[in-house]
Amino acid sequence: MSGAEALQQQSLHQLLLFMDLGGTFVFAISGAMVGVQRKLDVFGVLVLSFAASSAGGILRDMLIGALPPTAISDWRYLAASVAAGIVIFFWYTPMSRLHRPILLFDAAGLALFSVAGAEKALAHGLDPLMAALLGMVTGAGGGVARDLLVARTPAILQSDIYAVAALLGAALAVIGTRLDLPLVPTAIVSALACFALRMAAIHYGWRLPVALSPGDQPGDQPDDRPR
Repeated sequence: MSGAEALQQQSLHQLLLFMDLGGTFVFAISGAMVGVQRKLDVFGVLVLSFAASSAGGILRDMLIGALPPTAISDWRYLAASVAAGIVIFFWYTPMSRLHRPILLFDAAGLALFSVAGAEKALAHGLDPLMAALLGMVTGAGGGVARDLLVARTPAILQSDIYAVAALLGAALAVIGTRLDLPLVPTAIVSALACFALRMAAIHYGWRLPVALSPGDQPGDQPDDRPR
């Protein structure tokens, strides 16, 4: 391996670590906030924060054969999850004054994980299409685990622009990598695109079409979103 290739590999490793840990922390915050809203005890909040922050990464690593998954082999991931859970458990009231805080942190985690998932999939030899899909799964996995643990329909299964936003971020990351664009700017732009689409969908109420049952009106939409 040449010096340039070694430097590129090191840069990729550092980028993935930064985005993974960042996504872990913000997804853990969203999970802990849901736990506090559902009046779970401190252990329940920590379990929910870990599930929200790690499920997508664990699933990604299992699918690409990166075993054991980084989320359970690197202590920093658990530390980030526990730190976020404790902070929210004891200082939730100031955080709750933010505008739709759970959705904000969830969107940030979705953006970071979708890009990191796609980049890691490419690094392990997956073709571009499957890498983009795996990036989407990585981003959505934590939110699915969080919602299932509190008996709520996951956003990815509703009409919310959720998986589509994750797929956009992952696809842009894959395209940029395949075009040999600079790694860090590509990752930043891809994550920002995912985050912007998700937040715009929340702000403007953009939703995908849903299947209607007999008697439903064309404008009827399910509403099981976190407040």
